[in-house]
Amino acid sequence: MKLFVYHTSELTPSQILPDTAVVIDVLRATTTIATALDVGAEAVATFKSLESLMEVSENWPAQKRIRAGERGGAKVEGYDLGNSPLDCTTELMKDKRLFLSTTNGTKALQAVEQSSTVITAALINRGSVVKYLLKQNPETVWLIGSGWEGGYSLEDTVCGGAIAQSLLNNGTVPVTIGNDEVIAAVALYSQWQDNLLELMHQASHGQRLLGLGGQEDLKYCATLDIIETLPIQKSPGLLVKLASSSL
Repeated sequence: MKLFVYHTSELTPSQILPDTAVVIDVLRATTTIATALDVGAEAVATFKSLESLMEVSENWPAQKRIRAGERGGAKVEGYDLGNSPLDCTTELMKDKRLFLSTTNGTKALQAVEQSSTVITAALINRGSVVKYLLKQNPETVWLIGSGWEGGYSLEDTVCGGAIAQSLLNNGTVPVTIGNDEVIAAVALYSQWQDNLLELMHQASHGQRLLGLGGQEDLKYCATLDIIETLPIQKSPGLLVKLASSSL
């Protein structure tokens, strides 16, 4: 397995795709996706544009859909939800499809949607991501941060580092480093692994969410390995919960 880290989807190679793409948006799209599927959502459909979300979701039964729109960290007017994973309760999500468009994460998913395998990662399901990659042992793996409007984000890179460190230290499956960003991401995680919430507070998007009253979101998003659900792309833009037998 050859491992690459890219801080944003804009930095990924344009002419090739990996065997497995791992999309990361800790604050908060991939945390929300994993949580929604964990509590019983039938699937999560992701969209780069709000217009596409509304158009496609109109074809889904109203009682079986939830529309979530977020821009700049805030809920878009007219949508059922914003992008808080804490809104994803069993009562709300069970057997429904979540239609989701966010500022950064859904754009990153679209950038690699033609890869052979696409999964999403957050700190909350880091362990399941590592377990899946070690079991499947793909030849090339890209860990792709969503960043913020094309720029680097601490929280996505530290998550990439958490995954990379576990893979590199697994002791069974040979893992090689594909680019310098892997080393940088592991170094960031090594420094902050015992204080991830403080890192979130220092991150620019963490500060943005704090300004919007998102303290509890940050606490949740900064917690390692609290769910086992692994979202996997079933078709471009559509994510479902990987069967536990595949982990």
